[in-house]
Amino acid sequence: MTISERTNGSVCILDIEGPIVVGRGSADLLADKVRSLLQQGQKQLIINLAGVPYMDSTGLGAMVHAYATATRQGGSVKLLHVTKKLHDLLVITKLATVFESFENEPAALASFRAAV
Repeated sequence: MTISERTNGSVCILDIEGPIVVGRGSADLLADKVRSLLQQGQKQLIINLAGVPYMDSTGLGAMVHAYATATRQGGSVKLLHVTKKLHDLLVITKLATVFESFENEPAALASFRAAV
């Protein structure tokens, strides 16, 4: 898994490529990246999942950890381009009520402006 970082105004977008699964360190990589961004003062995060073909329970745990860590520090994490498979997983685990998810980047970015 690789993570590319880009910004749009005050929002940091993390573009993820590859599966987020146990055994490859991808969950730890995501958690470390989010922690690093929060320490740098970046509080508004979008995780773009367009390039994630599969996520297991470890990956889901990493997403929850990222959300909880950001929330505790006054930030927020929103999801972009959630696949049907991942959306179904979020619904089954009742996490669809926790994460805000968006189908396009302009809507995700606008959600941060609306929250201010």
